[in-house]
Amino acid sequence: MTLEYDIKTIILNGPAGSIVINKRDKLARKLAMLFENKCLGVKAKEAASKYGFSRPRFYQINEAFEKGGSEALIERKKGPHRNYVRTDTVVNQIIRLRFLDPDASIAVITQKLKQYSFDVSQRSVERTITEYGIQKKTPFLKSKKEGKGS
Repeated sequence: MTLEYDIKTIILNGPAGSIVINKRDKLARKLAMLFENKCLGVKAKEAASKYGFSRPRFYQINEAFEKGGSEALIERKKGPHRNYVRTDTVVNQIIRLRFLDPDASIAVITQKLKQYSFDVSQRSVERTITEYGIQKKTPFLKSKKEGKGS
């Protein structure tokens, strides 16, 4: 089996044919790297460097594959998986306070929430109000054209 490198692809050639791997396809790169190491006897450091990984990362990938198969190699979304500050309760309170007093400023709503022991910033309150479309209503102003001809 031979390897050919292109700018965007890695081509694996074998006796029966070849397979093209896009360098952006992280799962395919990981599997090809493990294949080279396990099936062809390429050293871990060499296989890892060919596919753009470090030796310690090779062992992490190998362990994940042994525990969970190829599903374990799929990259998941990083970061928090839920909103820690703007919980459903906080959002409900922001909406409730906005409807109770539509003229209250964001600073006043934030202060009231803090009095209720919710640790929330003005920016979080502002985001919630914007997301739910509950900004203060602006008075309707007639245009100059509408006011003259009537």
